[in-house]
This record gives sequence, C-alpha cells and structure tokens, in this order.
Amino acid sequence: MTRYLLERAWVGGAVVDDVVVEIEGGRFTEVGVLGESRTFSGEVSAENVRIPRFTGESAHRLPGLTLPGLANAHSHAFHRALRGRTQRERGTFWTWREQMYDVAGRLDPDSYLRLARAVYREMAAAGITTVGEFHYLHHQPGGTPYDDPNAMGRALLQAAADAGIRIALLDTCYLSSGFGRPVQRPQLRYSDGSAEAWAARKAQLRPLGDPHVARGAAIHSVRAVPREQLPTVVEATRGGPLHVHLSEQPAENDDCVAAYGVTPTALLHDAGALGPDTTVVHATHLTEEDVRTLGRTATTACFCPTTERDLGDGIGPSRALRRAGARLSLGSDSHAVVDLFEEMRAVELDERLATRQRGHWSAAELLAAGTRHDSLGFPDAGRIEVGARADLVTIATDTPSTAGTGADEQTAVFAATAADVTHVVVDGRVVYDGDRAAVGRALRQEIEEVWR
Repeated sequence: MTRYLLERAWVGGAVVDDVVVEIEGGRFTEVGVLGESRTFSGEVSAENVRIPRFTGESAHRLPGLTLPGLANAHSHAFHRALRGRTQRERGTFWTWREQMYDVAGRLDPDSYLRLARAVYREMAAAGITTVGEFHYLHHQPGGTPYDDPNAMGRALLQAAADAGIRIALLDTCYLSSGFGRPVQRPQLRYSDGSAEAWAARKAQLRPLGDPHVARGAAIHSVRAVPREQLPTVVEATRGGPLHVHLSEQPAENDDCVAAYGVTPTALLHDAGALGPDTTVVHATHLTEEDVRTLGRTATTACFCPTTERDLGDGIGPSRALRRAGARLSLGSDSHAVVDLFEEMRAVELDERLATRQRGHWSAAELLAAGTRHDSLGFPDAGRIEVGARADLVTIATDTPSTAGTGADEQTAVFAATAADVTHVVVDGRVVYDGDRAAVGRALRQEIEEVWR
C-alpha cells in the first residue's frame, strides 16, 4: 500500500486542498481530505462518514496541483520523427503526407520498438497515462507480412509497457488509396488486401488478460476502406473501441459524395459504425446533418488541434458537436506537440478564432475531455476516487507558466504546459519523476537513428 498527500487535487469535479490517497493493487483504496472524514468514492450510495479521519502519516507529499491521468486518444507514434523537419516547405496535408510516407518506409519492428518507446516516455513525462495508438504500419515495405504478421503491433505493445503507460492498440484497416483506387506503393505495408484478411490477422494478436492493454480497431477513413467492406470491420470490432478518421479534408467529403452520394458521416452511419463505442477523429468539415447524426448516436469526437493547425486542416465544430450530444476527447495525432494541456485550451481558443467570441468551453469541461479514458477501453481510469485506476499527474504551480494563476482547473487548462509536469503515477507505479533530460536524450537518439 502506498499513500500520497496531495497539496491540491482535482477530485469530484473540483479542486480540493490536502487530499490523501491510498493505493493498493494499482487502484485507489482510499481518497479523502486530511483531518476530515470527507471521502471521494465511486459508489453513489457510499456513506462517507464511516471512513476514519485521514492523516498524513507515512504519506509521500506531492506539492502542486494533481490531476487524474491524461488520455491521448489519437496517436501515430512514428509521426514523431517528423517534428521540426516539415516546416521549411509550403503545401497542404497532401504534401506533408509524402514526407510521412518516407518515415514509414524506414521502420522495422526493432527500430519501431525503440522509437515508440521514446515517444511513449515523452507522453508519460507530459502526464499521459493511456495512449490510443492508431496503428496501420503493419507489414514490410512492399506489403509482404513479417514472419509474425503482428510484429509491428507487438512492438507498440512492448514500447508502451517499457514506458509504463497503458495502450489501446487500434489496429487499422487500410485497403485503398482513394475511392475505387488500389493502394499505392508507400501504402502497401498498410494493407491486408481485404477486411476479412485484416480481421483474421488482427485476431491473431491477443494480449488478453493484460490490464494495461485494450484491443480496439480502426477504419483508417472512408477513402481507405470501401463501403462494402465497412460492415466486416464493424462486426470484427464488437465489444471494443472503434476509431476512424472523419472529414479531415474537404477533398474527402467531395470524393465521398461523388462516389456514394452521401457524406462520410452518413456512410459510416449506414454501415452501423457510429455509436457510443466509436470515436471519429478530427471531424473538421461537417454538415449540420453530420453534426446531428454524431450527436444522436452519442459518438465521441476526438479533436487534435495542434496537428490540425500544423497541417492547415481547419477548425472543427467542437461546441456544436457537444450541443448535439457528441462527446469530446483529445489527441496529439502527429505529435507536432505532445502536450494535452495545449490540446485542451486549443479547443476553446480555436472556437474563439472561428466565432470571434470567448467562453465556449469551461476549464472543467476541457479537463474532463483530456482525462477521458473510456473511448480507449479503460472506463475505470481518469478519476481520483475509490476503485478507479490509480493515476496521478502532478504539475508545479510555481513555474513561470503557472505562478500566480490560482492553482486550480484554470491553471491546468489555460496556463500549464507539459514541461510543468513533475510526477506521474500509472496504476500505482511511478513512471516519471521529473528527469526530462533523460527523455530528451532518448528521443534524440532514436529519431536521429531513423533518419540516418
């Protein structure tokens, strides 16, 4: 059993001083206030006064503001090698994609393990305790499977384990370079040839019983999976999270309407792909009916603002989606930045740019989005309460970024950066203790090796 005394903590939807937590077996067994009988329990009918008064005896003190673990709901780990190397040229998403293909062609299971491990350690140092890895880099260049057809996926699982964070491996179906077009040479290693072959390969990767791994799936996009193959992917995903890139570019919408007569959202809805277990990523260029459909189906929309602005994709209708009934999660996608605090505030700040008005999202709402793990298959994470997974992310409140900001949820969302994270616990284990230099050295070494 481990006990922490948290100087300030986000619990029960508010910031509370002097919170004592006890952790055993990777879960919170006690969460209360120092010197009081007030506790925080996941049991609605719990009689809190029956818990003894909490003391700070034998507790490790964590100064600053402590939050639940952050969830990075959309990641392409290998994109991290592009940071700082794609900014010299003008262009669009489509020109950037050619540079991304270059990186993808350089990796094998061993080098991907090393790169992803360094990237996931960067995430841990940023307070991310669960990553959703949108994984489509399956085969050898040219499309020949490895002796183990899931060698690249296993590399990602090992990388997350080494970094100490949880992973939802979203094994991605990718069959076409565009509506009615076969995959091009750089995409050959993404494709299994058919949804049936994809499902068969995916079924061979069974990390069942590992509490740090969730098995999910992804439809790369409606341009990459033909309409007649979509139901196969949906059926193979029953019981787990399903993610899909949606309407990231206007060209995708135009081509989908030309090919099928409906928008990508309508196409996915017709295939039974939308619902509470589904996350649509980006959701940038939507019609009003698309927004209503995503809301009616209680689908999650994952926004990745730092990537969307880096690629010039546009600003998605985050608040309109929320009003319609959709839920919000956040991701760092291409890792132009790995900083969930920046993703949180960017949702609000982008809405301000689009509408020229302030105050669309509260700090509490954005913090809830940044700590949502359920869309990744871990519904018992993201809360500091009895019975939940024991994740703690502590940020310093006396740095140049955070000093004087109130040390509350406004600080976390509108002032803090990943560099302010000082201590991270995942399932009761310390995975980051402030040694940011070591994280940087590992990243530099592995990224330079990719490009060598």
